[in-house]
Amino acid sequence: MSSYLEATARERLALFDSFEEFIGPAQRVVSPHLGQLNAPVSFDDGVVVGRARLDGLTVFAAAQEGGFMGGAVGEVHGAKLVGLLRRAVLERPAAVLLLLETGGVRLHEANAGLIAVSEVMRAVLDVRAAGIPVVILIGGSNGAFGGMGIVARCANTLVISEEGRLAMSGPEVIETANGVEEFDSRDRALVWRTTGGKHRYLMGDVQRIVEDSIPAFRQAALDAIGEARGGTVELTLAGLEAEQAMLEQRIERFGKLRDPADIWGAIGISTPQDIPMLDIDSFTAAAAPHRLGA
Repeated sequence: MSSYLEATARERLALFDSFEEFIGPAQRVVSPHLGQLNAPVSFDDGVVVGRARLDGLTVFAAAQEGGFMGGAVGEVHGAKLVGLLRRAVLERPAAVLLLLETGGVRLHEANAGLIAVSEVMRAVLDVRAAGIPVVILIGGSNGAFGGMGIVARCANTLVISEEGRLAMSGPEVIETANGVEEFDSRDRALVWRTTGGKHRYLMGDVQRIVEDSIPAFRQAALDAIGEARGGTVELTLAGLEAEQAMLEQRIERFGKLRDPADIWGAIGISTPQDIPMLDIDSFTAAAAPHRLGA
């Protein structure tokens, strides 16, 4: 299968040359909470973690399964991610790749899931502090939302496809909390313009955008690892201050605009209405002079 969007978590592992799974389904490590609620369980709890080879490099990788509870994080799911990251600090692979597809934390085990996400966030920063780059790949139909959306922004590099989405709160959550006037979750075009890969790339939230294919994500991952290893891997105060300054400038420039297309026009794109229709090569060429943080 070539499409990253349509692939399962295990099919996406085809971007690696080989993969050795830690805590596989045969070990049947499942959520202790779902069974008590008579909810279905998965023998890998919706995430695959392990050691892989990528073009001669040893890397650690995790792939979330969007088909199981939307890739949502629970106690075991989160513990597997944390364990992988902590083991990375000890074994020092060339990089850690997280193939995210998640709606956030499971409501079924919300407290445990929230704690798990905070532990994942800390572990990501520990990996970076050890000089090991963390690369996030986002291209599944569920995107990367909630706490894992925050985790994604803690990484060195984010790679996304046009079909991928990244945000803190999902459209339905925003509409429920603030009303349809704030955000109409049924307006699918608006949802994609707001959370989709092209907008995130233009805003500087992600570093690379690729076409929807497993080979394209593979090459982007390799490029990201090489680029990260050639620079500063750990999170620095200067990096945080630069990020904060960028966010303040975004609020000042675009805070009163209601639609991402208005923002695209404000940053200098002459025909913002054409952006959704452009293929990736044409889009990146059009975006190059205007993309924030480039």
